[in-house]
Amino acid sequence: MAGLVPATPLSPAPAGMTLTRKTDAMPSADANAPYADLLPRQGDLWVFGYGSLMWDPGFDHAESAKGVLHGYHRAFCMYSERHRGTPGRPGLVLALDRGGCCHGIAYRVRRTLAEDVLAYLWQREMPRYAYLPRILATKIGNRTARCVTFVADRGKPNYAGRLTPGDAARIIAGAAGERGTNRDYLASTVRHLDELGIPDGPIHAIQRIVAQT
Repeated sequence: MAGLVPATPLSPAPAGMTLTRKTDAMPSADANAPYADLLPRQGDLWVFGYGSLMWDPGFDHAESAKGVLHGYHRAFCMYSERHRGTPGRPGLVLALDRGGCCHGIAYRVRRTLAEDVLAYLWQREMPRYAYLPRILATKIGNRTARCVTFVADRGKPNYAGRLTPGDAARIIAGAAGERGTNRDYLASTVRHLDELGIPDGPIHAIQRIVAQT
């Protein structure tokens, strides 16, 4: 964002995927691209990660820092019928749902790479249009950035609603899909949250219940 004082990076930017650099001019987005409206009109692109993007962003970035997004919270509220479950026994994956706040990682992407990164994120996060892309204010230390992120689409049939920790644990404990068991996905999430020093009481509560089953 123009005029923002750089924060201390949380970690060095990983090599990520190989991106083709454009000129220093504003990226010339295809007006018909589904993510065209997410491109920043000025300054760099910011992206907020609340799930696997926190530890596996997959794209080059100039800066990463802890951030807090208000108005949404991290939740196991989306059914997965492929990666962590099946149509007969769906699992649960993370999404941002309304209410509360969410601690995560904010990434600053140079404007010359903004279009490439958005195209990558669209392919990664929106293959079945289960989420809604949003640009939301995120607190990063003593400043605020407008971050692109993806929230739960409550109108889609795979929205699970507000589940109790017990109900979520029951679903997760017995589900598995193409990428492995749902309980492994939960355990990986908790482990990475702990490693990053990011608190999330409800997610940890689900893990404690699943661990007892």
